[in-house]
Amino acid sequence: MSKKLVAFFSATGTTKKAAERLAAELQADTFEIKPATAYTKADLNWLNPFSRSSKEMKKKIKPEIIAEPLNPSEYDVIFIGYPVWWYVAPTIINSFLENYDFSGKKIVLFATSGGSGFGKAAENLQPSAPSAEITEGEVLNNENGFQKLIKEYK
Repeated sequence: MSKKLVAFFSATGTTKKAAERLAAELQADTFEIKPATAYTKADLNWLNPFSRSSKEMKKKIKPEIIAEPLNPSEYDVIFIGYPVWWYVAPTIINSFLENYDFSGKKIVLFATSGGSGFGKAAENLQPSAPSAEITEGEVLNNENGFQKLIKEYK
C-alpha cells in the first residue's frame, strides 16, 4: 500500500472539508498550506481588482507561506487541493511547491469550484515543481468527483 499525503489550501473552509474527506477515504496524511498573512474577506473579493487575491493572480505574486516541517520523500502520491481562482490554482500553490522538494513525486491536483474546471492549473504549476509529475485529478464539487478520485487511488 502506498503512502499518501493530502495537502491543501482553503481560504473559506470549503476545500478543507473536501481535503479531510479525501484523506479519510484514502487513509492519507494531511498538510494544510497556510499563508503567512491570512486572507480576509476583503482580500478574497474577486470583483475588486485591487483586492489581494486579484493582485496576486493578475501579477502572479506568490504569497509567503508558513513553512512547517514536511518531507515529501516519505510519500508515494501527493494530492494538492485548492479553490479555483481565475480558472487556475491560486499562486499560493506555487509558493508551496517551491518551498519543498517534490523531485520524482506524483502530484495529483484536486479542487473546489463554483463552476469552473482546472483550466491550465497543471501547466501553470509545473515550473514550480519541474522534477515532479503534476496531473489533474478531479474537481470535488459533487459525489461523482470524490468517487472517481477515490476509486483511482484507493
